[in-house]
Order: sequence, then C-alpha cells, then structure tokens
Amino acid sequence: MSALHQLTATELLAAFAREETTSVAATQACLDQIQQHDGRLGAFLRTSPEAALERAAHIDRKRQAGQPLGPLAGVPVAVKDVICVKDEVTTCASKMLEHYRSPFHATVIERLLAADAVLIGKTNMDEFAMGGSTENSAYRAARNPWDEQRTPGGSSGGAAACVAARMAPLSLGSDTGGSIRQPASFCGVVGLKPTYGRVSRWGLVAFASSLDQIGPLARTAQDCALLLEAIAGHDPRDSTSAPQPTPAYTRSVTQPLQGLRLGVVREHFGEGLNAEVESAVREAIAVYQSLGATVTDISLPHSRYGIATYYIIAPSEASSNLARYDGVHFGHRTDEAAMLAELAAERKALEAAGDRRGLDELDTPLVRMYRKTRSEGFGLEVKRRIMLGAYTLSKGYYDQYYVKALKVRRLIRQDFDRAFEQVDLVIGPVAPTPAFRLGEKVNDPLAMYLEDLYTVSANLAGIPGMSLPCGFTASGLPLGLQLQAPAFAEERLLRAAHQFQTATDWHTRAPSL
Repeated sequence: MSALHQLTATELLAAFAREETTSVAATQACLDQIQQHDGRLGAFLRTSPEAALERAAHIDRKRQAGQPLGPLAGVPVAVKDVICVKDEVTTCASKMLEHYRSPFHATVIERLLAADAVLIGKTNMDEFAMGGSTENSAYRAARNPWDEQRTPGGSSGGAAACVAARMAPLSLGSDTGGSIRQPASFCGVVGLKPTYGRVSRWGLVAFASSLDQIGPLARTAQDCALLLEAIAGHDPRDSTSAPQPTPAYTRSVTQPLQGLRLGVVREHFGEGLNAEVESAVREAIAVYQSLGATVTDISLPHSRYGIATYYIIAPSEASSNLARYDGVHFGHRTDEAAMLAELAAERKALEAAGDRRGLDELDTPLVRMYRKTRSEGFGLEVKRRIMLGAYTLSKGYYDQYYVKALKVRRLIRQDFDRAFEQVDLVIGPVAPTPAFRLGEKVNDPLAMYLEDLYTVSANLAGIPGMSLPCGFTASGLPLGLQLQAPAFAEERLLRAAHQFQTATDWHTRAPSL
C-alpha cells in the first residue's frame, strides 16, 4: 500500500474497511506532511493536530465497536479560512478578523462532522476571498507545490495547494468568480463550483452574496463526488439554499455517459489564451471524442462582458457586506487611546496655526475611529474593491453601473440556457495562462482580474463548473480543463470528469517536494 498521505479519500476509506490502517495513522501522515513542507508552501494558516488526532481516535473506536459510521469516516479534510468553525479562529486571511472566534459551525462543517470527517486545519487564502493568487493574504503568500516561485492561484490557493502537496486528500474552498477552479487548474487537482444554492452558505463569511458558493477540491472526480454528497442539500437557515434533493453522486460518478454532447465556446479560444493551455484543452477534447462524445462549436456572445459585469456586481456586494467591519459591530478596532492622542495633537497644531477651515474639517473621534480601524484592518485589494463597490452603488451611478450590470448578467445566463439546448456540457480552458510567478501580477489589478476571464460567467449565471487536470506545460506546470453544466447538473459534470480520468493519468501525478 502507498504511503497513507498519498492515498485518495476513496482509497483511504477502502483501506479503513479492510482494517489495513486507521484514521489516526492517516491523520498523522497528513500532519507529518504539513509539518515537513508547509513552512515553505504556506498552504495552511492554522492546523489542529491534537483535536484532529483525538477525533480520528474517536472514529477508530467507533469503527472497532461496529457502530454506524458516516460516509467520510476518518478522512482528513482541510477547510478554507472563510468558513466558520465553532470556537476556532476564522480570519478570512485578514487582520480585520485576526482574533475572531466563531460561536457556531457553518452548515458545511456540521455536515462534515456528521459524516465523521476529521478536520485537519484552516487553509490560506486571499483576504476575504478577493484575489487570484493568495498573495493578498494578510499573513503570508501561499506557494505552488509544482514550482514554489509561482502562485497556487486564488482565492482558494491554500485549499488547492494542500491537496496537490498531499497534505490532505480533501479540502473545502469557496468560489465567487473562479476561486475553486483556477487554483485547482494551477495546482493540478480537481475543483468543483456547485450550482448557486446547491450547498448552504450559512457560516461562510460573505464576499459577494449572489455569487459565493462553497465546493470541494480533491484529486479525483470520485473524491469530489464523495465530499459534495456530504455537504450538499437544502438548509432552511440559508434563504438562498435551493430545496433540491441531493443525488447519490458517489453511486453515479463511475457510470459512463453515452452520447455526450460537448460545446466548445468560440469566444474562449481567442486573443490572450496561452498556446500550451490551448493545446492541452484541444487534446482533452480529442480524448472525449475518442470516448464517443460529439463536439459542437457554440457561442456565448455576452461572455466578453463577463469581467466588466463581475467587477461591478462583486465589489458592490462586497462593499455592502464588509460595511459591518467598523470596529464597533465586528472585527479589529484601532487603539483608541493612541487615536485620541493623535487627534488632539492635530487639533492643537491647527489651533496654533489659526487654521479655522482645518478645524472645521477635522474628524470627530467616531469618524477617526472608523477610518483608522478600516485602514488598519483591510489590505489594499479589499480596500480597492470596497471603493469600487461604493462608487458603483452611489447616487447617480447606481443605474448607470450596477443596474446595467444586472441586466447583462441576465443576458449571460440566457446565453448558457440557449447553449444547453444544443449540448450537455460546455468545455474549454479554466484560465488563460498556467500558474504565473509570485509578484508578477499583484501590482497590476487588470492583469489579475483577466485571469478570471473563463470562470466568472458560471458564477454570474449560477451554474456549476469544474476544473480537472488535462496536461502540463513544457516546464512542468499543471493545466486545467473546465467543464460547465446546466443548473443542478453536478452529477453530469462528475460523471464526465470521471470518464476523462479513466482515460488519462494527469490527475495521478504529484509534485516533487
């Protein structure tokens, strides 16, 4: 049997059932891998070794006693640090929430615990899930296990990197505009953004409430099915949760799809697409054709407006959601004694200079407290998006920007609706480039935003999307293939992904750490 940290979740469960190993041994193997390599990679913000091993031992005792077990019994799972875990720090990789301990579990955490999973730690991310490289973390940048000078993607960069580096077989991420799929592509793992409403958002710290969705990252479609089945389902505490039954993904995932119709989007193969990415995606399409799929060229004409639409709607919702972090209701609060002393010194200087206008414009203590609190607590990218959102929601611009963006969003959804009348799945690239170097785009917001070119439309339309490994560049960087399906057709996505993985071995390759 392979080293325990090398096993997939499905393989681990089979090994547990055969009594070849224990959850304690598997959990310890993952913790050892984290201990050995995460100092360089920065995939985790915090781990919980004692609690994880204690829970693993509890599950082993249940198994030995013949007690009923959940579908993830004993499997280590990492959780993005934007998802609340009771009594644990949930920072969203921000100084604003550096000391926040959640008084409750998110619904997905309750479901993981009910499935007897072992929570192994909280993963690194872009602050408040805003970014595509995990360089916006307030604590440290994460690194790609395939090349430590490159980004693992974002905002779920830590969640993808830890699976690629065999630190955990499963992890949970969140996807607002590609934040599961892009890091999955960059790290050579599988990532699934479910349909909006398929997985409860209760306990997910909000970025853009009409776009956010929690989803699984794993090494295989089978493992993705396993984790999705555990967390999906209606939640009355989340008003956006869809009252849809959860399919038995684990039973259907291995069933081949007959007569699969794939749609290749013309607009996704134009200017800006890296040649190696295009070649790998074209070869993946050929694999599907060899398996009996038919391929049709389709058009999503409004996809060209996806980035502009997303970067109006998402910052607008972020500006509203993050207004609560003001030093009074939630989050970091500036040192008031120092702030009042600073304000008094400014007042004294203005009085000495006889500057009446300056005195009239001087902050009140409350305004200064708000200003310093938010300036200290938020990083540059979060501030940028708050300002963008405040501008697009302001009087005189609301109709011109936000309302117009909502109308274009509807057109993007209609494009997909028409496409799915002709095809079963849309196939294409996840990102226009392989993983880029750390620092390469962090000071160029537009270049960073364009990394979301092929992913934001699924969030705007509310449909599921999936990234799976489909090749490597000449320099050894992973490349991802994106599949998109109609709303609530995750079963179709998973089956198609598994079918591809039975015919290829890209997903079996591991970085050399």
